[in-house]
Formats: sequence, C-alpha cells, structure tokens
Amino acid sequence: MTEDPHAPRLRIRVVFGDHAMLGPGKADLLTLIAQTGSISAAGRAMNMSYKRAWLLVDTMNAAFTEPLVDSTRGGAKGGGARLTSMGETVLAHYRALETKLEDAGAEEMAALRALQPDPP
Repeated sequence: MTEDPHAPRLRIRVVFGDHAMLGPGKADLLTLIAQTGSISAAGRAMNMSYKRAWLLVDTMNAAFTEPLVDSTRGGAKGGGARLTSMGETVLAHYRALETKLEDAGAEEMAALRALQPDPP
C-alpha cells in the first residue's frame, strides 16, 4: 500500500529548555548512525555535511546525562560510530512516543485530510 503523499503527518519535537531538542531529523540521524556505523555515512544519507551531522551528534550528546553516540576517529583501522545504550534508549522512547501520538491522533488526522482539496 502506498502512503498518501498529501496526508497530514505529525512531526514531533521534544524541547528541553530553550535550545536542545530531539525531533525527527535527529532521530533519523541516530537511526542511520546505528545502521551505517558512521556519522559521515549517516549525514550523507540525509544530504548533510559531516560537520553538520557531527554538530547535531555533539548537541545530542550534551543534552542527556550520558552520550548517545560513541565515535572513534578514522585512521589505519578506520573510524566509526555507534549508538550507546543511552542512545538506543532515547531513540526507542522517541519512536514509541511517535507511534503513540500517531495512533491517538489518527481520527483527527483523517478529519484534517478530509478537509483538504483533492490533489490535482
């Protein structure tokens, strides 16, 4: 089944204080780091520079009591990155929150879609 590209969708941002937040982009970055084992590869998959990806990881690492991503520098043995147990926990909680809110709001989302004009 193909998802309706015109259907409304939720994009959840969890804000901590004034600046640090966890949203869909950072969650996707964490997912891709877990899949690729690389901050650079995860950034490329999201069409962002390594510098931007590293800045987001650094921000997330500083926002929690423990780092979410553990990385090693490149070199002869190659570098890499992996989610820490804290990173896996934070990502799991974020994804669970997404699912709960999507499920709880399904009726309202359908009602909003019904109020949109039919796509051309």
